[in-house]
Amino acid sequence: MKILSTALIGAIAVTALAGCNPQTNAEQGALIGAIGGGLLGAATANNERKGAALGAIGGAALGGLIGSQLDQQAKELDRDIQNGNVRIVNEGSFLRVVMPDGILFATSSDAVNPAILSDLAVVADSLLRYPNTTARVVGHTDSTGSLAYNQSLSERRANSVAQVLRQNGVPASRIVTVGRGPNEPVATNATPEGRAQNRRVEILIIPNQ
Repeated sequence: MKILSTALIGAIAVTALAGCNPQTNAEQGALIGAIGGGLLGAATANNERKGAALGAIGGAALGGLIGSQLDQQAKELDRDIQNGNVRIVNEGSFLRVVMPDGILFATSSDAVNPAILSDLAVVADSLLRYPNTTARVVGHTDSTGSLAYNQSLSERRANSVAQVLRQNGVPASRIVTVGRGPNEPVATNATPEGRAQNRRVEILIIPNQ
């Protein structure tokens, strides 16, 4: 019952953190890491108090390090990527690099636009400078056309972007490609503007833990 109670307290604390005033990701990472580490220590150590304390210290250090790394990496990407249509979103536990299909591909094509190659090279360089990360390349489409066609197109586009990252030195073992088709829209598909937002490739930069 003690372990269940500790887990419940930790869950409540994490929820409370999400509703607090904004903090840096380093601070959030340290706090959440401390909670997670404390729970792990309490659940596994013979001496629960000692285990929780040691786990909290280790979790806080790891969480703070990851949060600080993401803050720095996001700033560097935002500084170095030239195309103003590319968005860098720091999600707290990973980075999301959002590239609209209009800057990446011609209509219905999976051939990467040469004009965006330099910015993809910036992303690749960032991955090389932060080697303890995995890149998850996710292709998205709007809902125009058949589901099968859009699924295939999203997969091919994700693979094309991943190929550019590999050509710039990122090991294939650090890249995962996924096609989502029209299944994860970020806007309505009822308007041209909404469909344009949905057609995108996202590169998720995820720290390895």
